Amino acid sequence: MKLSVFHRTTYEYASPVKESFNEARLRPVSNEHQTCESFDLKVVPAARISQYADFHANVLHYFELPEPHRTLVVESSSVVTTRPILIDINATPASMELRPQCQRMERCFDFLQECTYIEKSPEAWRLALDITADVSDMWQAGIAIMRYVHANFAYVPNSTSVHTHMRDVLRERMGVCQDLAHVMIGLCRAIGIPALYVSGYLYNGPRDQLLGSQASHAWCEVFLPGTGWRGLDPTNNQITDERYIKLAVGSDYADVPPVRGHYKGTTERTMTVEVIVEAC
Repeated sequence: MKLSVFHRTTYEYASPVKESFNEARLRPVSNEHQTCESFDLKVVPAARISQYADFHANVLHYFELPEPHRTLVVESSSVVTTRPILIDINATPASMELRPQCQRMERCFDFLQECTYIEKSPEAWRLALDITADVSDMWQAGIAIMRYVHANFAYVPNSTSVHTHMRDVLRERMGVCQDLAHVMIGLCRAIGIPALYVSGYLYNGPRDQLLGSQASHAWCEVFLPGTGWRGLDPTNNQITDERYIKLAVGSDYADVPPVRGHYKGTTERTMTVEVIVEAC
């Protein structure tokens, strides 16, 4: 599938701000699942943009705005060709007995730990054990957790903030795609299944009614020894496919915000985000 993505983030400040230092993770990755055919990043006011790879090998763009300004616009356009990574929903590729093996793998270590918005609390451990009590395969355990989160946590736009912790979502039983991904990841890690956070986009075709497709989307990937990382979307209760575009991965949202920065000046500001994903 060939998809085009337009993403614009606009900040309006109540009074001029200065010495603004920013980073953006907006370039789709190229891997076995997708190829970024083209990418363009624009910043207003104009700034020199540098590029490098972050700790998790995501593409990161950095720019500085030392002069006073009242508006900042970060706009990206990309074209991505996606390919499905086929794995049957009923497959049993990795026994739960392989979990100790994952703990010794460098590629899994960071994704078995607690982090900014995710904790392996006794509550999470007990809940994850209950959900997977009759499951003997890691992939099937991931699917069981995904289905539980989808069925028991309400998707409610604007019900949380980007700083909402997993423990608060467990208590309130509601959130947005970021929150549902955090809960699923926490439940997986609590029982030793490596799980990472994915930020990206979801194409909503003309007949689909998929949640989270009107903005940046989030889901998770679980690691299966002998197979690799495979995506699960608890917001929509489905395996990720060619409609998903991956921007970046990390331990949780704190590692992968699309745009992040700091500046000197007023704290009164508004932020608006526009995302359009279309088939080419």
